[in-house]
Amino acid sequence: MANISESVLQGQIEELVAQFRPATGPYEVLYRQLHADPEISLQEESTAAVIAHKLGQLVGVEVRTNVGGHGVVGVFRNGKGKTILLRADIDALPMEEQTGLEYASKKRMVDRTDNVEKPVMHACGHDMHITSQLAAAELLHSCRKSWCGTVIFLFQPNEERGAGAQAMVDDGLYDPKRHAIPKPDIILGAHVMPLRAGKLYTRKGVFGSAADSYAVTVYGRGGHGSRPHNTVDPVVLGSSIVMKLQTIVSRETNPLEAVVVTVGSFQAGSAENVISGEATLLINTRTFSPESRARVKSAIERIVKAECQAAGCPKPPQIKETSSFPLLHNEEVATEKASKSLAHYFGDSFSPDGPISMGSEDFNNLAVSSTPSCFWNYGGIAPQLWDDVERRGKVAEEIPGNHNPGFAPVIQPTLTVAIDAYALVSLTFLLER
Repeated sequence: MANISESVLQGQIEELVAQFRPATGPYEVLYRQLHADPEISLQEESTAAVIAHKLGQLVGVEVRTNVGGHGVVGVFRNGKGKTILLRADIDALPMEEQTGLEYASKKRMVDRTDNVEKPVMHACGHDMHITSQLAAAELLHSCRKSWCGTVIFLFQPNEERGAGAQAMVDDGLYDPKRHAIPKPDIILGAHVMPLRAGKLYTRKGVFGSAADSYAVTVYGRGGHGSRPHNTVDPVVLGSSIVMKLQTIVSRETNPLEAVVVTVGSFQAGSAENVISGEATLLINTRTFSPESRARVKSAIERIVKAECQAAGCPKPPQIKETSSFPLLHNEEVATEKASKSLAHYFGDSFSPDGPISMGSEDFNNLAVSSTPSCFWNYGGIAPQLWDDVERRGKVAEEIPGNHNPGFAPVIQPTLTVAIDAYALVSLTFLLER
């Protein structure tokens, strides 16, 4: 096999994908099932059970459950060769679906983190990730006589809060005395995006930002709305903090450097004539370097504490880090190989120089000991819809993105493209000699 030319090997890989791709009908049904029955982070019990059952139907696949929470891992050992890890995330978001789909989620769950009942939907496309990876698992299992090595099918919980990948590692994912998952030679992953279905892209090096979130509680002195002079108003204080935080980007960051600081939630009080005693701000940041990350965190702490002191707060603020996502980084050699294979198969529909995203992933936390990794994105918007909206210059206004209550990938051709890409890149490394 070492003497086979690169083009011939690529042809063989593409023939395997075409010949052994499973019928997509049953997976379309599975996708609708998963979409209608989402589960929020840390509570993915039913979703994990469905995944474990599907993996268990593939003879020879060793199934591990409850890894780092509701994580599921299938290990398929198929002789001596490279070890490839394919990762899909499985959790949904606490949002009310507004897609109007026949199979739209109407589910509500009590979030165990705060005991509040919330609507739930797959607003980030993790249902598509699960379905396409399961189908790719069947494809690779079916053509097992054509390759040697080990494939790890990893289904990760709690991605939305940035903790699931690390939780799986901390739970002994690669520990031979715990879950006994072999350490991979390369880690692969992908994400569906608000892009024309059929399109895919990746890039070498930095691909997505690091992200950190904070819950900030400031303490004032409550009282009657008619006597503000007797209070320390946390709403006024919080508003000042919101505005001052914007200067981290506009006045403390080099204009050539990308940094985002967002206050996504501001909660205080419950009546118009009552000045609350405290307020809570939920803050999210996006950065692209360790230096920026440390500087932005320090600036948030400095601004919050200074504003509280200026307002005369009766006690210091509480600043708590609630989530942390690593920088999404694609190893250059692995990404070059994956890109060549994807470009040959998908042609002009694939770009090896896609945009860097301000979005974040905890995917790289699975890459312990600097394991090479490659991540790519693929589109999920119906081609005719995308073309029409793009022609009218209304993409931002009319195409719902991830975490939008209207986001729902069109099932086809999204599913087939995702299956083929997973299998294609996996075989590129499994057949490499």
